[in-house]
Order: sequence, then C-alpha cells, then structure tokens
Amino acid sequence: MSSTTSTAPFSKAVVASMRRLYPEDLAEKAWDNTGLLLEAPFDPSRRQRNSVLLTVDLTKAVTDEAIERKASIIIAYHPIIFRGLKSITLANSQQQSLLRLAAAGISACPSQISPIPGLGDWLADIITGQTPPNPSHSQPTPSTKPTDDPFTQKRPTFQLQHYPSASQVNTALNLGVTKHTRAPIKPVDFPDRPGAGMGRIVRFAEAQPLAALIERVAAGVGNPKGFPIAIPQGKAVDEISVKSVGICAGSGGSLFAGLSGVDMLFTGELSHHEALAAIESGQSVVTLFHSNTERGFLHGVLRAQLLETVKEEWEKIRKEETGGDEEAMSDETVEVEVSERDRDPFGILVNEAWQ
Repeated sequence: MSSTTSTAPFSKAVVASMRRLYPEDLAEKAWDNTGLLLEAPFDPSRRQRNSVLLTVDLTKAVTDEAIERKASIIIAYHPIIFRGLKSITLANSQQQSLLRLAAAGISACPSQISPIPGLGDWLADIITGQTPPNPSHSQPTPSTKPTDDPFTQKRPTFQLQHYPSASQVNTALNLGVTKHTRAPIKPVDFPDRPGAGMGRIVRFAEAQPLAALIERVAAGVGNPKGFPIAIPQGKAVDEISVKSVGICAGSGGSLFAGLSGVDMLFTGELSHHEALAAIESGQSVVTLFHSNTERGFLHGVLRAQLLETVKEEWEKIRKEETGGDEEAMSDETVEVEVSERDRDPFGILVNEAWQ
C-alpha cells in the first residue's frame, strides 16, 4: 500500500492566511504567477519549525537561510516560477533552490501584496511622512567632490554598500502625517476592498519641497548612502516643489505610461528613455533600485499582519483536523521572520575619500 503524501499542516495555515489577506483574484495574472508554487511533502520524522520566512527574492542565499532556520515555508514577493518548466534540474540555479527546498521539506509561495491597500500605501505613507526635528540618525552631508586635485590623488578606495537591513527601516519617520489624498493609478473593483488597485497617486494639500520628499524616502528605507534621482535640466533640487506624486513599487514604467498631471514619479526603477521622457515633461523622478521599494514592507507591515492571521488559521486547523501527526498538531508555536540575506542585486559603490 502506498504511503500518503500531504502538505505540512502549518504550511496549509500560512497559505490560507495569505489568501485571506491578499486574494489571488486581485493579482495581475497577465504577468504574475499566483498561488502555492512549491508544495513540499510533509515528513513527520524531520518536521520543520512552525516558521515563515519572508523575502523579496528567493535566491540561493535565502534558500540557505531557510534551511538553516528550519522554516516550514517561504513567502517571496517575486514568484520564483514565472513560466512553465520543461525540466527541473540542478544545472539551473533557481531550480536548484527549488529542489533543495523540497528536499528539506520547505514550501514556497508568492506573496501577491501589491494590488490592494498594502505595499502601495506603505510607499505613500513614506512620501507623506515627516522626519522629526534633529533626528538622531542624521549625519553631515557627504562632500560631493574630492577636496584635493583629482590628478594628484592616490588611487581611490571604493566600498560597495547595499541598502540597510529591513529591520532598520522607518525608525526616524512619522508615516503618512502630511495632509494629502491618495488613490490607485489603476483601480480594481473588488468587494470589501476600497482603494484596491495598482500604484498610488498622492496629492498634497500644500506643495512640498522636493528636498523634503527625498529626505522622507531616505528615512523610509533606512538612510542608504544614495539613490538615483532625475530632475529637469536647468533646475536645482532646492528649487522644485511637488504637489502630486505617482508611486509604483518595483518597475514603474508600464504603470506610469500615459500618466500625466503629477509632478514626481517614485518607483524602484525606470528605463533610460522613460526617465528622459519624464524630466522632459517637467517631472522629477526618484528611484531606489527595484526591490528596495518592496523589502521594507515585509518588516514594517506584512510580518505583523501575517503573524496575527497565521495564528488564527493555525488554531483553526489544529481544532478541525484529526488523524494528523500528533506532535505537529500539538505545537502552538507560530513565527514569522524577515530574511536578513535578501537584498537587491544593485548596491552603491562609494568612494571613501568623498565621505
């Protein structure tokens, strides 16, 4: 008689929680992949912890981390499987991660957090926040050029710096306190989900200095060493005021296409020609590199949200399901952690002589 193969009971609770929080019907199915993507068989003899690991990208480093932590399931903002697979082999780095996770009994599921009030509103909260007077994190502004003659300098020493850990974001920013209105760029009509849709348009009651918005963005993502901005030629940052902002996590080009009547675009990345078109039309652009507009949300919002919901779903499963593994069903523990190894592939290369 063949043995029964099933999903870990705790993983079922996590998947049910994600579907409650972020219904799959709201996902942009034209370019996204929804639902449970890797369903690892449950083996009671080597049961994983009742732990969820949140990440933006499911990389080899995050796979190592999940295995070391003995997590039951990974929730990744970017689906690791986008298209149909004709084979799953160790030769492909992403497929290698999937095979290693399955062998370790760890499932994987995309998060689907962008279409509803959540990630877009978190970015809107940052852009409408306020930094406290004399914040403790403030530092002297780095020099923008070497003080010595560049032709007589020694060879510069560069240091590659990635954005701060998710645990360091939003520590010096009062979110969403500047008076404003907001609405989706691309609304989605969904029952009981007011404000659902892709992206956000923020309109301030009073125009805001671009320099202040840049300061808010920096504080909202942990004060990195720098990030790209684009402004119209002939203008200076301190001359520009902003009354409205178009916001999109990740890559905003397609969502911003045809968007007019906003003074600034705030996103993870834009192509060269998209940025040129924006500043030629008088807009300013602030970008953070793709996943840096997404990662802080995992720590700042999703972790607590998911922890509460999983506790409810796990308690329900423990009461309703009978005949399962007694040790697994008796474990009341629920943990939701954010990956410390997940990071955007791009960092800032800083010349130490300029600091």
